[in-house]
Amino acid sequence: MIGMTTNGTDITIHSSFLPHTDPDASLAFYRDVLGFDVRLDVGYEGMRWITVGPAGQPDTAIVLHPPTASPGLTDEDKRTILELMAKGSFFGVNLATPDLDGTFATLEAAGAEVVQEPTDQPYGVRDCAFRDPAGNMIRMQQLS
Repeated sequence: MIGMTTNGTDITIHSSFLPHTDPDASLAFYRDVLGFDVRLDVGYEGMRWITVGPAGQPDTAIVLHPPTASPGLTDEDKRTILELMAKGSFFGVNLATPDLDGTFATLEAAGAEVVQEPTDQPYGVRDCAFRDPAGNMIRMQQLS
């Protein structure tokens, strides 16, 4: 395998994917509320794939994609995906920040849908949760 050592130390997470239902609302949320950089904004046949990522971390990104763009999905499949997204149980991402309470206050003031206020969890982290405009669950924890 090219570029990989036997113990996996050269493997990185380059991008994760989150679906969006409104590309402009998702772009505004990730860019303006979370402060992520916009790396790509690609349109194809009336759909958009938007790649965003944290400033100063050029090798880590989230690709916001049309949830029903996969070939072969039936109308029932598409309805199911959109229903799961609306519940916040289709996709999600975990983020971290050195100032959880300050970041939470900023997100709440910007109108983010709060799911859980900052809480000390029994499994050892302090975190909060909110949803992005598509309903994706975003959990954010305090960096140690």
